[in-house]
Amino acid sequence: MEQRGASRRKGDGVPKENSPFINSTDHDKNNSYDGTNMALFEEEMDSNPMVASLLNKLANYTNLSQGAQEHEEADEDEGPKKKAVKSPQMGTFMGVYLPCLQNILGVILFLRLTWIVGTAGILESLAIVGLCCSCTMLTAISMSAIATNGVVPAGGSYYMISRSLGPEFGGAVGLCFFLGTTFAGSMYILGTIEILLTYIVPAAAIFKAEKKEDEAGALLNNMRVYGTCCLTLMAVVVFVGVKYVNKLALVFLACVILSILAIYAGVIKTIFEPPDFPVCMLGNRTLKNHDFDKCLKTDISDNLTVTTALWKLFCDGPELNATCNEYFSNNNVTLVQGIPGLTSGVISENMWSVYGPKDMLVENRRVSSVGASDPSQDIYMPYVVNDITTFFTLLVGIYFPSVTGIMAGSNRSGDLRDAQRSIPIGTILAITTTSIIYITCVILFGACIEGVLLRDKFGDSVKGNLVIGTLSWPSPWVIVIGSFFSCCGAGLQSLTGAPRLLQAIARDGIVPFLQVFGHGKANGEPTWALLLTAAICEIGILIASLDSVAPILSMFFLMCYLFVNLACAVQTLLRTPNWRPRFKYYHWALSFLGMSLCLALMFISSWYYAIVAMVIAGCIYKYIEYRGAEKEWGDGIRGLSLNAARYALIRLEEAPPHTKNWRPQLLVLLNLDSDQAVKHPRLLSLTTQLKAGKGLTIVGYVLEGTYLTKDTEAKKAEQNIKSSMSAERTKGFCHVVISSNLRDGVSHLIQSAGLGGMKHNTVLMAWPGTWKQSNDPQSWRNFIETIRETTAAHQALLVAKNVDSFPTNQERLGEGTIDVWWVVHDGGMLMLLPFLLRQHKVWRKCKMRIFTVAQMDDNSIQMKKDLQMFLYHLRLNAEVEVVEMHDNDISAFTYEKTLVMEQRSQMLKQMHLSRTEREREAQLIHDRNTASHAAVNDKAEAGPERVHMTWTKDKLFTERNRNRECNANVAVRDLFNMKPNQSNVRRMHTAVKLNEVVVNKSQGAHLVLLNMPGPPKNRGGDENYMEFLEVLLEGLNRVLLVRGGGREVITIYS
Repeated sequence: MEQRGASRRKGDGVPKENSPFINSTDHDKNNSYDGTNMALFEEEMDSNPMVASLLNKLANYTNLSQGAQEHEEADEDEGPKKKAVKSPQMGTFMGVYLPCLQNILGVILFLRLTWIVGTAGILESLAIVGLCCSCTMLTAISMSAIATNGVVPAGGSYYMISRSLGPEFGGAVGLCFFLGTTFAGSMYILGTIEILLTYIVPAAAIFKAEKKEDEAGALLNNMRVYGTCCLTLMAVVVFVGVKYVNKLALVFLACVILSILAIYAGVIKTIFEPPDFPVCMLGNRTLKNHDFDKCLKTDISDNLTVTTALWKLFCDGPELNATCNEYFSNNNVTLVQGIPGLTSGVISENMWSVYGPKDMLVENRRVSSVGASDPSQDIYMPYVVNDITTFFTLLVGIYFPSVTGIMAGSNRSGDLRDAQRSIPIGTILAITTTSIIYITCVILFGACIEGVLLRDKFGDSVKGNLVIGTLSWPSPWVIVIGSFFSCCGAGLQSLTGAPRLLQAIARDGIVPFLQVFGHGKANGEPTWALLLTAAICEIGILIASLDSVAPILSMFFLMCYLFVNLACAVQTLLRTPNWRPRFKYYHWALSFLGMSLCLALMFISSWYYAIVAMVIAGCIYKYIEYRGAEKEWGDGIRGLSLNAARYALIRLEEAPPHTKNWRPQLLVLLNLDSDQAVKHPRLLSLTTQLKAGKGLTIVGYVLEGTYLTKDTEAKKAEQNIKSSMSAERTKGFCHVVISSNLRDGVSHLIQSAGLGGMKHNTVLMAWPGTWKQSNDPQSWRNFIETIRETTAAHQALLVAKNVDSFPTNQERLGEGTIDVWWVVHDGGMLMLLPFLLRQHKVWRKCKMRIFTVAQMDDNSIQMKKDLQMFLYHLRLNAEVEVVEMHDNDISAFTYEKTLVMEQRSQMLKQMHLSRTEREREAQLIHDRNTASHAAVNDKAEAGPERVHMTWTKDKLFTERNRNRECNANVAVRDLFNMKPNQSNVRRMHTAVKLNEVVVNKSQGAHLVLLNMPGPPKNRGGDENYMEFLEVLLEGLNRVLLVRGGGREVITIYS
């Protein structure tokens, strides 16, 4: 149900459904159902409420924003009682369009766009704007689809991605978005300080450069000092009263809009009356005109030719015969109008790019000049120069932050009247508006402003005026003041938004070490998160250069947008039932295009920053995967995993695995005690050591009973098994089966565990150590039947004897051996298992020894050579030994052992028969009594001609005692007259002799692997079979009996 899914999305991190619509509270349960119309459903009313009550709750369901509004309300709350929740009233224009507009338009437009147009030319600038705006438009389409797929609480991109792609992606991208927003704060603060120190009060600079080459360093140091002070002031403002920041937001937005209107007004005015901002040129080079008023070498004063301030900058004295710079002497000074106007035709000159290295002179290349012989002196002259090396990709990285901010609407979704309508319309309209503004600005700047002034980043050639300000009407100060307040407001918004985003991530509990940042003041204000935000923001301020910080935040925003597109594409392609966005104008191809564009822009902007951002996101992803709290948010990646698993399973079933790919896929049969605790946890340790986390492991357990009565016990057993698996680091699946008897349950597991191509091929179980002491022969019969069934199913079988003495995963066995006794070949399992065990740390130091048995007519020397060659081809390192077993006469001990075994078997049969007889007699009495009553009734009805004979009680006891005495005498006489069966004697002989040899050679081994002989075809000899195995394993500590599955599992071929 869609509403139920939405109620889970509160960001509280609870993996179970926390819905107000199902699982009613105790209060609801007390309202018992009194009606008769729906009496058929009354027993289920507690868990499944009536539709009327569901709709009533849905109507009262509200979705509070995690933004500043709730904190303001918390500030105003008096006492513990909470204020009544106001229903959200914001529409599309106020709630989405204007916030997006304010976040998108900003510092880059005012401080860098003219320089980008001058450097890249109009055509390449349009390409940059087109690329970046296309990227955000495609992302907005994907975001609109996600945001309209159900109720979206405030939380922005982090919320959308985490609930669409899972906690790992959500945490990684959420933290990237947090870092992006934080560095955006740094960028806005640096923009604020740049406007303050360069255009408003240049005299306020603390560090002043005495030489021209020190100017850049002095500017950066001033930025660091003032930036730190500004950051501290802003952090205090945010800490003290965030409500004032939100109330001032409209004022800051008004500043931005007024500034843009002033630019357009100025452009129109240039058609009729261009503003007077002359640029002084020496030859074709642009001059900084801070230190001179007249663009002349000499001037006439009182009919005398005198040198000007400009002369003194290039010559070593004010005299007319002073030694001057060669270029100064060779070229004339000219005045060029900085803003020739819209109709001047300067647009054709600004079409093409002018990239260059750092300290390259800003020149008008269409004007000829006479060069100087020693250009090394140029850096000391008052020329306008490039402060950084420029190239296309750098400008993309610097420009991209000017199109970010598209998430502002979705971040406020909790405050919107109709979020599912407002978010798509408002966001797409805002992007369209800003794209038009940027495109027209690029064309108008190129059409109105002289190229050398466009490339003058700080306006040094127009007396330190903001270049974009020179174009505006009525005064450059409109833009300067407007952009100053715009940057201030944007910086405050970043310092307000970033801590809340971090607080939301911390409260979700997906990153354990961030938990502390989920706490804050009593009203929920994220104090600790604000401190961390300010600390990271300070890093950006210490970098000090706006052009260096911009690509960093570009990376983090692009990473975020990339995953928004991925989330939409994944959900669309998977066609998950809950994916029903109200916004219909999306397509997976558009999302993939947006994703590809984001990735391309990351590497275009700065390939090394892109790699760093991806490494950071990857590390966060792996950390959350390894340490984070497990969440189930119904995310798309889980759906993707299911689809991939389904596809892989279908592919696996197309053909059986090749011998080279064969590995034991284990079904582990566990035993639990009466408290549902695991009896042999070391069986799980052995599984872990054998698998090393690879392949399939299914841990199975059979609970006797019926499903309806044993459901609770089954869940408890499953929990206990999973706990034991976790403790023993066994990665796999748990499968508890409830069956009327143990035999059928194990049979069901062997037949049906697994799915498709991912089925087990090997069964691992513990040796039934108490089979002799058990009164119930069913225990060892079940064991033997399991052996028969694994053989019939062509599955391998591993039986661990003395499993409790096997090492734990924490133990490290010292120098020792794993001994393999290769008696018969059944697929090579005996060779493969020690190799797999030795991959684990527990068994790594153990050496492998292989023993094989030679008969009288075998050449043991040749056998050893052949076996060594076989192991060489298998690439296995092992010592080889051939043990000779001669055909000795069968000893009296073997006869005696066989006889005792058969006598014990016979006695057990007699005991079992007498018990069965007693049960049969009791049933017989019951049946006869029932029959006698029926006979009396029939006689009364049918008349005297029908006569029935019945047993009397005395007759029954007499008959029973006579039969029992007769049977007992026969049984005792048979026991003493028994002669052992010759087939059993031979089998016992083999078990005794082989046991002697194995104990002699391998008693000190860490583990002995031995071929497991198969059970007899005649079920009458089952108990004797258990005796043979017991004799075979006598005196050995850790033994693993191995029975192959009837196929080769190891190969000599590559």
